[in-house]
Amino acid sequence: MGEALLKVADVTKTFADVTALSTVSVDFNAGEVVGLVGGNGAGKTTLLRLLCGLYQPSTGTVRGIVDENPVDIHKMREHVGVVPEATGLYARLTAWENIRYHSRLNGIDDDMAWTRTERFAKLLNFDQDLHRSTRGFSRGMRQKTALLRALSHGPKILLLDEPTGGLDVTSARMVRKLVRKLGDEGGTVIYSTHNLAEAQQVCDRIVIIHNGTLRADGSPAELISSTGCDDLEEAYVALTEDVSRIDSPAENEGRIARAWRRLLTRGGDSSD
Repeated sequence: MGEALLKVADVTKTFADVTALSTVSVDFNAGEVVGLVGGNGAGKTTLLRLLCGLYQPSTGTVRGIVDENPVDIHKMREHVGVVPEATGLYARLTAWENIRYHSRLNGIDDDMAWTRTERFAKLLNFDQDLHRSTRGFSRGMRQKTALLRALSHGPKILLLDEPTGGLDVTSARMVRKLVRKLGDEGGTVIYSTHNLAEAQQVCDRIVIIHNGTLRADGSPAELISSTGCDDLEEAYVALTEDVSRIDSPAENEGRIARAWRRLLTRGGDSSD
């Protein structure tokens, strides 16, 4: 196990009278692909936004790459790649122009950004589409562009928020294959999903979030063993037996979706 890149200690996050997360403590270590698994409104996206500094904890601390509390979103930018659900691409630019703009914001030379982009684009079967305008791109093509954009500056940690949501089978499989390759090469990925089977395919470790609380943290085998169940699905059900709460407004707020984009870009139009 590598060093802890991010440490979450006793973090609670509230929005008015809604508690999105309650006393959550978890470490994210270098060289791991970690799945954040939970239903809609469980608190997964809130945790991701805390990790990159977009949110600040109501109580508790988030420390790591930028060793200060609260985390400074601008200092985190160079260390973290983010793929939110809303990709926020500029429709008047090509895929490569979107990626290049982002890499320039992070001080990365165009040649270096292109080398990284071309390598990963080939793995996604997307290298022939890099110079096409993103206007009219399918959901899968936009998601691939967003993933390449997040990787272009060589981040220490990659945060993925439902990266295969709405994708066709082939595109989703390519994204999972790339994530697994990053993990095998020593990359650090935090992979938020509600799809348990997908998490089991991709992740070394699974963190289960339910109703704003951390219910389990371990490898699939450890979660099965600790619950005495026969498979991971049964283990998940056993750990989340209480009724799921209604989706938190904080998880779906349009203003926050726009803030996700501001983490990646600085104004302008977007295709979604």
